[in-house]
Amino acid sequence: MIASAKAIRKIDVHAHVILHPEFEYPFQLVTTLARQIALYDELNVEKGVLLPIVAPEAEPLVMSNGDTCYLAKSNPERFYWFCNVDPRFGENRPESDLGAHLRFFQSLGAKGMGELTANLYADDPLVDNLFSHCEECGLPVTIHIAPTKGGCYGLIDEVGLPRLDRMLHKHPRLKLFGHSQPFWAEIDAGVTQRSRGAYPTGKVREGALARLLREHENLYCDLSAYSACNALTRDPDYAYRFIEEFADRMLYGIDLCMPDDRQPRMLASFLDASYESGAIREADYYALCRGNAIRLLRLDDRTD
Repeated sequence: MIASAKAIRKIDVHAHVILHPEFEYPFQLVTTLARQIALYDELNVEKGVLLPIVAPEAEPLVMSNGDTCYLAKSNPERFYWFCNVDPRFGENRPESDLGAHLRFFQSLGAKGMGELTANLYADDPLVDNLFSHCEECGLPVTIHIAPTKGGCYGLIDEVGLPRLDRMLHKHPRLKLFGHSQPFWAEIDAGVTQRSRGAYPTGKVREGALARLLREHENLYCDLSAYSACNALTRDPDYAYRFIEEFADRMLYGIDLCMPDDRQPRMLASFLDASYESGAIREADYYALCRGNAIRLLRLDDRTD
């Protein structure tokens, strides 16, 4: 008999929590510690990974490494944390030694790097330099893909993600966790420049994302936000085939941005119901909800 969904507690690899409640939504698209923990209790999430935001393109008030580290260390039963180093940090040149900063954050317990939201081309020399140092330090990186320069945030790439493809080739030991509308829109071959910044609908014809996953063992899919939820729920039959092939490359995430966000409940409901109906195998459900995070971030596999 398979375990119930409730018996497999999730790990959220994409959380943003603000230290100072007075700056909560709508001033920033982030939430408070109390709201995040309440949602975790509702959705059967054991722990989350806090991601700082340090690029001004994404938020008017940065969520610093210091604040994020403090929140995680003050609530070790509910959170891990990533550090975040902007590619332009320090001397803003491709030769900047970012490794010393990354190693310092690692010494404080950082499990990875991100969310990387700088609005630079995905293969910009500054990004390439940051990727080199993260690869050397063994830190996985959560990236937000953007459709254009300006008017948005995230690493810029075109339809088909050719720049990301080049970076995956160049840094084979660097684990990249892909995220955002333009990233998940690539699940479908019909994606266009017009549709990739939103939430495409309809049946899925296999797109560039599956090809990139087959070609690059270092590419992973961050399931947070409505971009991932929409990609899976728009065509459940394709989603089940996608999960069956790539379950070991998918990581459960939430990315709660506002108090009344329905997406976290939609995704959890879809995954839980699909597992309990037999549409998703137990091993695959465990992997994407929990096991992959434990393996990739080197976490203790225990439920408190």
